[in-house]
Amino acid sequence: MRTAALLLALSVTAAAPAATVTPATAGVGSAKRLPLHVGGRVVASAEGLKRQWPGSYFEASFRGREALMKLGAGDVTLHVLVDGRLVTTLVKPKPGLYRIGDLAAGAHRLRVEVASESQAAPTVFGGFFATAALPTPARVRQIEFVGDSHTVGYGDVSAKSDCTDAEVWASTDTSKGIAGITGRRYDADYRVNAISGRGVVRNYDGFAADKLPEAYPHILFDKADRAEDRHWRPQLYVVALGTNDFTTLLHAGEKWASRDALHADFETTYAAFLRRLRAHSPAAHILVWATDMADGEIAAEAKRTVDRLRGEGMANIAFTPIAGLALSGCHAHPSVADDERIAQTVATYVDAHPGLWRRGK
Repeated sequence: MRTAALLLALSVTAAAPAATVTPATAGVGSAKRLPLHVGGRVVASAEGLKRQWPGSYFEASFRGREALMKLGAGDVTLHVLVDGRLVTTLVKPKPGLYRIGDLAAGAHRLRVEVASESQAAPTVFGGFFATAALPTPARVRQIEFVGDSHTVGYGDVSAKSDCTDAEVWASTDTSKGIAGITGRRYDADYRVNAISGRGVVRNYDGFAADKLPEAYPHILFDKADRAEDRHWRPQLYVVALGTNDFTTLLHAGEKWASRDALHADFETTYAAFLRRLRAHSPAAHILVWATDMADGEIAAEAKRTVDRLRGEGMANIAFTPIAGLALSGCHAHPSVADDERIAQTVATYVDAHPGLWRRGK
């Protein structure tokens, strides 16, 4: 019996070998570029697809025992999945070709997820290659997540709060944040249009850079190309902004003479931004959330903005506060456990509106 069991175990192992990802020792050869399904904003370049907003992912399907993957320039952390299972994580991989091999014969779906944030510069994905392509259709459900570091997943997998810049970068994983969790829960395509440190009218501690509504219309942060995708009409927007507007004191020389003036500017600008989202996808639901940080100031301002829009007659928009997060990630940011709690709040809203998915296309 023990011999039979051993033979059975060996046969199972032989039938389902573990996939591997290794640098390719040769070129593409007879392999053809596979059609890509892309999550997130990208722009084509000679090297491949440039992306900079967090949470990007790339998918393709093929038949065979191996495929090739081309990576371009840029510091990035990538999760490589085959048939829904994580094969490996590549941290700052060198540009070039990689072989995804040792697969069982048959059909396979490939997915590469960007875990890290890329504020400083875009990164490039050069595509997948194999000899027999299969279709990889887009999903029917679409969700867009808009926000700041809380939406990015800034330092969410860190085991400590006191982090260096390098540790923040290494412990940021958008795929484990609210977007990745919610996307997997509903088998939805998603986009993460969020930048750490950015606010609606004021960035963290007043530093000079585009605020989120200013960067939002563009594919990359250089603002050279506008994001215009007629196929992207999300049924749900999940929006969380205001943390960077209010968690630090105003400084001399900033344009607001008082906190009340900052509040008024925030509410007007936030409302205008949410109207822009609604105009792009008129039937979508908009769920605005905020933590109880800054003694409740963020949540109070977000709620006032939503109440203002509801008072104007905007339908399918709601506000939900989220209190009691551990905030044990880097620099008192949400941890993965906090991300799960936030994602559950999103799920509670979605499940209470079963017609949501039928309205947005």
